Amino acid sequence: MFYPFGFGFDSTFMYLIPAIIFAMYAQGKVKSAFNKYLRVPTRKGYTGYDVARTMLDRNGLRDVPVEQVAGHLSDHYDPRKRTLRLSRDVYSSSSVASVSVAAHEVGHAIQHANGYIPLTLRNTIVPVANFGSRAAWFFVIGGFFLQDLRIIDIGILLYSAAVVFTVITLPVEFNASSRAMKLLDEYGFITQEEYSPAKKVLNAAALTYVAAMATALAQLFRLIAIRNRRR
Repeated sequence: MFYPFGFGFDSTFMYLIPAIIFAMYAQGKVKSAFNKYLRVPTRKGYTGYDVARTMLDRNGLRDVPVEQVAGHLSDHYDPRKRTLRLSRDVYSSSSVASVSVAAHEVGHAIQHANGYIPLTLRNTIVPVANFGSRAAWFFVIGGFFLQDLRIIDIGILLYSAAVVFTVITLPVEFNASSRAMKLLDEYGFITQEEYSPAKKVLNAAALTYVAAMATALAQLFRLIAIRNRRR
């Protein structure tokens, strides 16, 4: 029997199970890779801060500050304030994982400076995607109880913006990692032997974004399934 919002088994949840398993695997993979290579120091001895600051300066981004922030794997580039923020593990460590993550975030800063189109699109739809992911279920649940498919359709449309966001995120993240690996090698921050481990860290991180897209798509299919059951 179908129980979209009440008690009992919700058959549409089956859409999410593979995506949830994949997401758990991806999270485990990135934590495992990061923690493993956080204990492996680079031969050159540059810290995450050193790598970020040097890369930014060499690419004409001397006005972009590098700040240390709290949290684990909380590293990010803030395009609104044009600020690069690194977690403590990355900021002050000279490990393979630290320099890889720092270089990746610099990749985003360079994307922003160069007007990289996928990043521009992603930044543009952030407000819509955030609103859509929060508001979608209110419309779907409201439409279900009011027996109005039009309201459910609005919810699905809103959630679609969140799905588009995860799809656009993929080229943004893969491109940032590609830039990072190129600069790490070009500027001599890592040795040839360290290139493969650094790439493993960034590939594991990229997998989490693939998982996020898969989960968002699965949720969208679930919403459509719920809508179709109300015909």
